[in-house]
Amino acid sequence: MLRRTTRTIRTTVAAVCAAGALALTAAPAQATASPPVTRADAPAAAGTSGSFAAHTAAVADRHTGPEIHRFLRWFYGQHGPDEQQREHFVSDLLKRKQAENPGYDVLLCAQNTPRRIDVGPVTVAQSAGVGWAPVTAHWSDGTTSAFTAYVALDSHPIELHDVVCGQ
Repeated sequence: MLRRTTRTIRTTVAAVCAAGALALTAAPAQATASPPVTRADAPAAAGTSGSFAAHTAAVADRHTGPEIHRFLRWFYGQHGPDEQQREHFVSDLLKRKQAENPGYDVLLCAQNTPRRIDVGPVTVAQSAGVGWAPVTAHWSDGTTSAFTAYVALDSHPIELHDVVCGQ
């Protein structure tokens, strides 16, 4: 009886392994034939009530380093943001800071208009949800000043979230 049970188990295990190996070799061909899953039609993970899918969509919907760089170059331009940019592409935090400092331009860390503005490389911290870049203002007297511009990765539309002036 023991010999027959062992042989049955061995046969069952061999059949299961063969089926598993067949499934593994067929899976890559099947995966390449199916269309890619997009955020809109991605199913929610089991037992998560959609929170995993929502989190995945939110992370995928964040701004990238190149997008932030393009935004900052557009926003600051050559001489600083205009009134429309200040109204529509600046966080409420910065608008409050500006209201508290009426004689000082908190977006440029200055009191007048620079001759030229350069935006440096962007750093993105996904875990902090923020990207930033150094910004250098060139003045007509030949001096420069630097500050750091911050953008929230999940702001829609993209906006300047904060500015920290250099020493």
